[in-house]
Amino acid sequence: MPRREGPFSPPPRQPAKPVEFKAGDHVVYPTHGVGTVQGIESMSAAGHTLQVIVVTFDENRMTLRVPVNKASSSGLRKLATDGAMKDALETLKGRARIKRTMWSRRAQEYEAKINSGDPVQIAEVVRDLHRNAGQPDQSFSERQIYEQALDRLAAELAAIDRTDKAAATEKLLQHLKQG
Repeated sequence: MPRREGPFSPPPRQPAKPVEFKAGDHVVYPTHGVGTVQGIESMSAAGHTLQVIVVTFDENRMTLRVPVNKASSSGLRKLATDGAMKDALETLKGRARIKRTMWSRRAQEYEAKINSGDPVQIAEVVRDLHRNAGQPDQSFSERQIYEQALDRLAAELAAIDRTDKAAATEKLLQHLKQG
């Protein structure tokens, strides 16, 4: 049965040329954020040997094993290029675009953008949910989604800039104020 395309289904991933991952590489997994490649291992399952990329996520003390042949289709990627992160930072300076739809629908769209792993889409969520002083308070769920997006973007920016997440968060907030 073909996959149904809808507003919340992720876009089909294009088969890309295989990306080489090696131990020590910082990578992004769409639903977990920035991790570090520990290496490539062979695993046996049901009589088959499988090459897997072992990725650890320090923040939530998790280890993920992604089959090498499924790495690109799973969304595992290297850190964003300087150009892609520059686009994300520029996105933060733009005007917030808040649709006039029910919060539950918008929340689903924001979650899908965060889980896309695309820094520009994550920056859109941060920009749209960022509240300046004097604006109405956010609901608890709005604040949670905002913080999740900000945290995900800051983690990738910190890895690219070789700083910590606090410095990266401050840099993101400075870009938001310029908008």
